Amino acid sequence: MKRTPLYEAHVKLNAKIVSFHDYLMPLQYDSIINEHLCVRKNAGLFDISHMGRLDVTGEKALSFIHYVITNDASRLSDNQVLYTPICNEQGGIIDDILVYRWKQRHFTLVVNCANLEKDLLWLQKQAVNYHPLEIIDLTEAISLIALQGPSACQMLENTLDFKFNNLKRFYFDDFLWNGNELTISRTGYTAEDGFEIFVDANQALSLWNLLLDKNKHTGLKPVGLGARDTLRLEGCLLLYGNDMDETITPLETTIGWTVKFDKGNFVGRECLLKQREKGIDRKMVGFEMIERGIPRHGYPVLKGDEVIGKVTSGSFSPSTNKNIGLCLIQSQYAKIGEELQIQIRDNTYKARIVKTPFYSRIKR
Repeated sequence: MKRTPLYEAHVKLNAKIVSFHDYLMPLQYDSIINEHLCVRKNAGLFDISHMGRLDVTGEKALSFIHYVITNDASRLSDNQVLYTPICNEQGGIIDDILVYRWKQRHFTLVVNCANLEKDLLWLQKQAVNYHPLEIIDLTEAISLIALQGPSACQMLENTLDFKFNNLKRFYFDDFLWNGNELTISRTGYTAEDGFEIFVDANQALSLWNLLLDKNKHTGLKPVGLGARDTLRLEGCLLLYGNDMDETITPLETTIGWTVKFDKGNFVGRECLLKQREKGIDRKMVGFEMIERGIPRHGYPVLKGDEVIGKVTSGSFSPSTNKNIGLCLIQSQYAKIGEELQIQIRDNTYKARIVKTPFYSRIKR
């Protein structure tokens, strides 16, 4: 099992450690609900060093990135971040990633840890036509820490003595801390304001401890994978392996907006275009339970006696005090207000399709 550079810190904080895609990671330190609400009301600190980081450089780096993603890389300015799927030739989602543009010849891709090896091999295969191009795996060398919540900006300023109000959402920049270079982006996956910090793996523990120490009096808490999952679900942020995989296209999910057909050719464009023209047979929607019962990944979704799809993600939502979920169902039933049934073990429970996201961050 792999361990991030922050593993010993998690143990000292009495975290419950679980296996997560070959990594030993903290599931929770306190209760999942307490950690969730701490992020919503204040701020939480996450170890996300298990995420993959791939550096792409070369004269044709921009053209390469533009071709392998569904979103439009040509619209990116230097120091801007883009969320996008990468798809196979059939339009199925290989992964959903963040693209960091340093400059036209230099990009960093943040990928899901479960997909790192698969993504790297696939990207190397696509890169053959863009020689010379170099793809380097920086996952072990660079750690990644997320600071998320409405108080995140103030806490980061308290720690590093910089002002971050001018760093716009989905942009990044470099900063010096004790002679060490940090790359900080205003990104996250919690439906809150927040930052993700790239730091040399050898300095990760020092920075983690400093963030907690400097903001202990204002209530910063470490947060594990459990609350990270409920936070992203409330924001209708998809989880690879649950809500999407290579059998599901972006057009069937809530991220169809990331497919830019007018940008020119890209991997999967032909199949996705045909799917759009033919009509989408199934669609991902959000629902909340009318009757008691917590939906979980894989539970069947019914309309009357007919199985019309399945739950992709589901949980109790601490922010709304409701049981909520996402499901992939036949498009004819994917209408807000439609009542469905979720099969939980041997019984079925009523649910209703609702508008997403389930939770939206209040604009300050």
